[in-house]
Amino acid sequence: MSSITPTGLREAGAAGEGGKAPRQPGRVSLGGVSLNLRSSGIYIAFALIIVLFSVLTDGALLQPQNISNIIVQNSYVLILAIGMILIIIAGHIDLSVGSVVAVTGALAAVLMVNMGWPWPLALLATLVAGALIGAWQGYWIAYFGIPAFIVTLAGMLLFRALTLTVLGNQGIGPFPDQVRTLANGFTDGYLGNIGLGPLGGADLFSLLIGIVAIAGMVAAQWRTRSARKGYGQAVEPMALFVLKMAAGAAIILFLVVQLARFKNLPWVLVLLAILVLGYSLMANRTVFGRQIYAIGGNLQAAIMSGVKVKSVVFWIFVNMGVLSAIAGIIFAGRLDQAGPTAGNSFELDAIAAAFIGGAAVQGGVGKVVGAITGGLIMAVINNGMSLIGSPSERVMLVKGAVLLAAVAFDVWTKRRAGAAGR
Repeated sequence: MSSITPTGLREAGAAGEGGKAPRQPGRVSLGGVSLNLRSSGIYIAFALIIVLFSVLTDGALLQPQNISNIIVQNSYVLILAIGMILIIIAGHIDLSVGSVVAVTGALAAVLMVNMGWPWPLALLATLVAGALIGAWQGYWIAYFGIPAFIVTLAGMLLFRALTLTVLGNQGIGPFPDQVRTLANGFTDGYLGNIGLGPLGGADLFSLLIGIVAIAGMVAAQWRTRSARKGYGQAVEPMALFVLKMAAGAAIILFLVVQLARFKNLPWVLVLLAILVLGYSLMANRTVFGRQIYAIGGNLQAAIMSGVKVKSVVFWIFVNMGVLSAIAGIIFAGRLDQAGPTAGNSFELDAIAAAFIGGAAVQGGVGKVVGAITGGLIMAVINNGMSLIGSPSERVMLVKGAVLLAAVAFDVWTKRRAGAAGR
């Protein structure tokens, strides 16, 4: 019997009777160019939201300091969204991440402030604790067979209770300077400033980092396009490819220039860039990443193809625990203390970021970059409505409507594809 890979199963499953592939959900053709609305629509929506709030705030949204604030103030939710998208792709959910953020932040504070541990050792111990929390929940889900919703709902209560037990009704702080710098600090101006005419001066080192990022993006996309052509797969016209690269380069350059004009690159942005790059490569280029998609796309097919489903599910929850610990450290460092209410509703923000970013309700679909984009959409809505003086209840209303619209679009595209295939 020939072996069947998860990727092969997904490709084979895409073909209907007679070898004809059904219409892909959410894909439309514009001028002969095929556009997947599920994967591209989120970026179009993000651009429109930015334009809208830029007009409503008279340009205040895109000011250097405000862009920096958006990144720093929402970094912990974006970190959680990276882990959450992998869990949702596999067909599960994690409701405990907010409480894990709180308990790991409390642990870091106790170790560094109360017990006087060196900050590198305390951070390492906190990450190990996050991994153990993820392993605890992953065991009950993967090996004992309890649904993730129930296990993580119990974890949300357990770890919040543990946080209150450790902290009581008071916070612990202040944190060492190095931890505060990681959460709130900026890179140094290693090469000095360079004049940008009417824009004033900007940090040269930050600008060079932006240029390197643009070169890396173009090289990666060109390599992907060449690989697809080599396998005989359809690729977009060269003109469209160049346009996409130019648009991406313009966005990155604008962002870097604005940050370089303020206080250079936030350290949390550097951390986020490393995490996004690493997890994107893992999800798209490794066997483990393909297995996550296979489990969420078709569990029985994944089992038949030899995927160790229990092991994969266990490790994605361990990973979620580690990322929650990182977010807990960042959040506590930003506030300069660990508090008993830390992490409230973070799980809802992370889940919303994943679904707004293109994750499918049934699993099997989603991208790390999409989850980050979904998180940034929520952040821009929060920030933009705050700048125009909207009350908190209106902000919640808009965020809820955006989440509902994203999930409704996912369900609609599936039904449309199903009707076309019949």
